[in-house]
Amino acid sequence: MGRMTDPRIIGPGLLPTPFTAEEIRDATGKGKTIRIRIDLPDGTHQFRINRFRETDAEGATLERWPEASPEEMTANRVTWAELQGHAAFDAETTSVSTGILSLALGDVNCLRYDTEGGTFWFSLAHPGMPVRYESAGTRTTVVSVDHA
Repeated sequence: MGRMTDPRIIGPGLLPTPFTAEEIRDATGKGKTIRIRIDLPDGTHQFRINRFRETDAEGATLERWPEASPEEMTANRVTWAELQGHAAFDAETTSVSTGILSLALGDVNCLRYDTEGGTFWFSLAHPGMPVRYESAGTRTTVVSVDHA
C-alpha cells in the first residue's frame, strides 16, 4: 500500500492550505465574479472586482480592476495550484484558529491564519481567496461572489 499524501500540504515547513487546487477549481465552476471592499488606513475605501473566466482543468483567466475604473483591467492566466499556493503559510511563524465572521456574505465559518505579514480568514463555504485579509492597516473583505 502506497503512502497517502495530503494535497493541502504543498511543501516542507508549510501548514496545510485551507483548500486544495481541485476544491478551488470546483468552487469556481465555469467562472465567477468577486466584489472586494478595501478599507484603507486613511479611513477611505474602494472596491475592486476579480473575475474568473475561461476556466478549465488547469486554471482560468483572472481579470482584475478597480470598480470605478474598468478601463484599468488587467488579465492573466492563473492555475488552480498557484492559487492554492497563495494560502501556503510557514508553519513556524503562523498560527491557525477557527471562528465565525459576520460579512455581507452572511455568517461564515472560517479558518484564520495569523502570519507575520497579516491575518487571513478563509471561509470554508467559499474555496478560493480569503474572505478577509488585514495587513498594515488595510482591510480587504469579499462583499459578494457571483457565479457564471
